[in-house]
Amino acid sequence: MPDRSMVLIIPAAGSGSRLGSDIPKPFIEIGGKTILEHTLSVFAGIPELAEVIVPTSGDYLGKTRSVLDRLFPGLPAHAIEGGSERYKSVQIALNSVQSDAAFVAVHDAVRPFVRPKEIVQCLDAATEFGGAILAIRAKDTIKVSGSDGTVSSTPNRTTLWQAQTPQIFQLKILRRAYRLAEKERFAGTDDASLVERSGEIVKLVEGDARNFKITYPLDLKMAEWLIGNNK
Repeated sequence: MPDRSMVLIIPAAGSGSRLGSDIPKPFIEIGGKTILEHTLSVFAGIPELAEVIVPTSGDYLGKTRSVLDRLFPGLPAHAIEGGSERYKSVQIALNSVQSDAAFVAVHDAVRPFVRPKEIVQCLDAATEFGGAILAIRAKDTIKVSGSDGTVSSTPNRTTLWQAQTPQIFQLKILRRAYRLAEKERFAGTDDASLVERSGEIVKLVEGDARNFKITYPLDLKMAEWLIGNNK
């Protein structure tokens, strides 16, 4: 059997500005728990999990450590100070890995509705291809704009996917991709874009629309409803 051990990285230093909150998004409470805690709880039962790293802001290190101690007893779980941008936080976390895990999963702190079976399916694909991400098919027609704001093209919707997380890769592949991106000063929009740029395969695994990212006030209202109704 291949080694499927996995370190989980959850960047949690995002602000709450687009939600109109002074509290960083991961630490907004829904149903008596922070969004971060809801998210981490989904991963607590994944048997392949070998280590957890949560980069966050200095003000929330203590609170994050308390949650990690409660959810992952006996497992290496660390809250560390993250960077000014998401990719910098992931890079810091990659340099902080202590275990010998074969894979790394990067997941958004504010996607609490991913399901364990989807995480395992993504890990299955990463085991086969070296890298995999959850994604859903685009349901709206996408337009590409020109510099003047007019439509320059309409890509074929059947080939378009909306990326989600987790995004799971062999640890050595993601580390190599980050080193190359740093050398070329390429930030990318997600971890998969860095891996793609390095020439590695990234497999698409069809996820679920419920695995949405809590970004705007309407997202927060939807999350409150879902958690309140145990969905």
